[in-house]
Amino acid sequence: MLTRHYFFPTGLLLCACLLFSFTAFASSESGSRIRLATTTSTQNSGLMEYLLPEFKKDSTIEVQVIAVGTGKALRLGREGDVDVVLVHARNAEQDFVDAGYGVERFGVMYNDFVLIGPHDDPAQIASSQSVAEALEKIRRSKSAFISRGDDSGTHKKELFLWNMIDYSPQGEWYKSVGQGMGKVIQIANELGAYTMTDRGTWLAYMSKSNLALLYQGDPPLFNPYGIIAVSPERHAHTNYAGATSLINWLISQKGQRLIGEFKVQDEQLFIPSARQSGQ
Repeated sequence: MLTRHYFFPTGLLLCACLLFSFTAFASSESGSRIRLATTTSTQNSGLMEYLLPEFKKDSTIEVQVIAVGTGKALRLGREGDVDVVLVHARNAEQDFVDAGYGVERFGVMYNDFVLIGPHDDPAQIASSQSVAEALEKIRRSKSAFISRGDDSGTHKKELFLWNMIDYSPQGEWYKSVGQGMGKVIQIANELGAYTMTDRGTWLAYMSKSNLALLYQGDPPLFNPYGIIAVSPERHAHTNYAGATSLINWLISQKGQRLIGEFKVQDEQLFIPSARQSGQ
């Protein structure tokens, strides 16, 4: 058998190695991945499924979404298990940054919370002049109310609202189920109960439910979302460059336009807010 021997000049071999190294690096960059902890509301509404393919087209970065409550998302960030968090609990977000776990908070968008319940509205909350009055009616009538009970942004907001009427919810009528928003709506539907939900998830689940939107529009129900990169000084292994790319894309003109164009049931779910102060 004839054996052929190939010899490469040293310089050519070095160039080939450098070219391979560059190509591998570029491939690694284009195929990089980040881990995003975000709320069940952004996932259940379909927003992430709508936005992230567009982000990947522009950046070649793949995003692994971990949809959990805000409290859990921030814990994942504190532990360095994700690269970036997109959540909706302003005070908790600021605490996360102040403690050095996050680099900086950027406002991305907002929507609002609404109260939903049975069409016959046994507590008569639809006529309320404020969300405080609506909750007081539910409390007095002991009408069934389903709470997420999961330390999510929605749960934090709900507890804040109960605190507005100086009440700590308790009793058989108040059920804390430790579930995401979609599951809570399902449980409320099965039990003919009231609950509080973000508008986006409600619109996504409305057609699957016999419940009705009964109260909305009070300023305390405002629901801003912020995005924060996990600090590389705390967790050097995180993909800070990739996280920053996602943040910059979401607050860019294109990202904000796409957020504003996202609709469910022909209704806009989120209002882009990156260029609004105080969001």
